[in-house]
Amino acid sequence: MRYDAVVLAGGRATRLGGTPKPTVEVGGTTLLDRALAATVGADRTAVVGPPGTAAGARDDVVITREDPPFGGPVAGIAAGLAALRRPGAPALVLLLAVDVPRARAAADRLLASPPAGSDGVHLVRRGRDQWLTGLYRRAALEKALAALEPHGAPVRRLMAGLDLARIPDETGVSDDVDTWDDVTRLSEEAP
Repeated sequence: MRYDAVVLAGGRATRLGGTPKPTVEVGGTTLLDRALAATVGADRTAVVGPPGTAAGARDDVVITREDPPFGGPVAGIAAGLAALRRPGAPALVLLLAVDVPRARAAADRLLASPPAGSDGVHLVRRGRDQWLTGLYRRAALEKALAALEPHGAPVRRLMAGLDLARIPDETGVSDDVDTWDDVTRLSEEAP
């Protein structure tokens, strides 16, 4: 199955005291390296974040940024899709937030259950939709983005009009890092 990937690696990380999330190590590996390992099967990957975010990344990795910066995840998705736009691009896009340490396991779950008759699939943890850990039809995302102003828009609004399948995440592969306590807990659980 062919797909592209968008890794959202921007944001202010205020609950981490401003430490950029891509550089945070969980179990001895940076969150960005974990996310990039999860996208190794993608045709191309767009990392949306500040310049230098993915310095030295693979040849198939494009670095981009939402304009203006810090526009939120919807603006980041728009920037990532724009950076990946080209003739013959795959119909599917794997979307990952950089702060998911088990991104590889999450991606494996999503890729094992591609959207059949829906616009996409995403993980659901403890009743909460994890939209930033999903596999979507590019055309559906682009259509939804065209219907709103991406800068500052909530992800819930972007996803509201899409027909999405939900995959229960009972093992916590979509758990994310928001605080230093999360870093500690997830480092102890990291493979």
